[in-house]
Amino acid sequence: MSNAFRSLSNPNYRLWFSGAVISNIGTWLQRTAQDWIVIAELSDNNASAVGLVVFLQFAPQIFLLPITGWVADRMDRRRLMFITQSLMAVLALILGLLVLSGHVVFWQVCVCALALGCVAAFDAPARHAFVSDIVSEKELSNAVGLNSVAFNSARLVGPGVAGLLIALVGTGWVFMINVLTFIPLLMALHSLKKRMPEAVVDNSKATPDMTRFLEGFRYIWLHREMAVILVMSFLICSLGMNFSVYLSAMTVQVFQGSADQYGLLISMMAIGSISGALVTAGRRSSPTFRFMIYVALMFSISCLLVALSPSFWSFAVLLILLGLSLQLFTTSTASYMQVATEKRYRGRVMAVVLATALGSTALGAPVVGWVADAFGARWSIGMGGVSGMAAAALGFWFLRRRQAT
Repeated sequence: MSNAFRSLSNPNYRLWFSGAVISNIGTWLQRTAQDWIVIAELSDNNASAVGLVVFLQFAPQIFLLPITGWVADRMDRRRLMFITQSLMAVLALILGLLVLSGHVVFWQVCVCALALGCVAAFDAPARHAFVSDIVSEKELSNAVGLNSVAFNSARLVGPGVAGLLIALVGTGWVFMINVLTFIPLLMALHSLKKRMPEAVVDNSKATPDMTRFLEGFRYIWLHREMAVILVMSFLICSLGMNFSVYLSAMTVQVFQGSADQYGLLISMMAIGSISGALVTAGRRSSPTFRFMIYVALMFSISCLLVALSPSFWSFAVLLILLGLSLQLFTTSTASYMQVATEKRYRGRVMAVVLATALGSTALGAPVVGWVADAFGARWSIGMGGVSGMAAAALGFWFLRRRQAT
């Protein structure tokens, strides 16, 4: 098996990976349909409305962070994910039924997005830390990269398929199809119960306290390079990760496009994302701090090029470069943080990392939507270029300071 796919030789990881790919496709079906119904059907081409839904879906990553990281380290992660994935399927079913009833309104989508965000806040750190439960330390960096390949392969396929399905059968049935995509992952998690040893959970202190809540933050603070990477991640993700906001705004405001064009734009960005994930997975060593600085600079330049592109097709092609640089940064960050963290702290540290990425996305979404409505969608993308430049400058400053001491 090639170096980039070496973790798939592990039978437990292969089972998990196959279920995750299908589930991820369903996730992108739902995200695309949700964004489209908000901007095209429940609001007057209002990017701020999309920004609000994105905020509600990702804000729980911040507010529930102390609990989610603690739970990911204290509970059987396989059992926890079986619960969270089941709840996500139920929420997708509820939203699908609301849309199919013909009486769905904006506040109902907001409530479903918030509920999904609360469940996902528990699922995400457990899902990332679970990889270290089924692969060896030597395979971990590659497995993290392949997880990103699975996620972004789904982002390549899902939005394009969603755009076609919306045109053919409507958004309601897209949500219902997503319900079915949870089944393979739930079956894989059930099978892993028989194939993995029973998880040993330390219940010496079953009730979480504020000291344990802050252990993930404290661990990162004691490793200053990790703290700088976290700030860089916040800068880039707060504006650059809100592609659902600025791409939907570009589709309806600038290109006067439809759902299939919106799906195409996300898929073009996913081509670059898959390439970035494969590059990370193919590396034999973990990414370095200097590498992440250069990637942040690459992201800044690609944002500015995309914002200035004159036509739909030049815009679409340049999204490949944007997806590549963004994925290189986010995947390298996840890989670096996991490898650099002691195993007993990984759940809490990854909860902080994910909360920073998704929480900053939530905080930035209303800002990106407001800028798109007030000044134009291109300006909302240009802001990502500025944030990427600030992240790279911070990294260079820390690197020079460390070398001087």
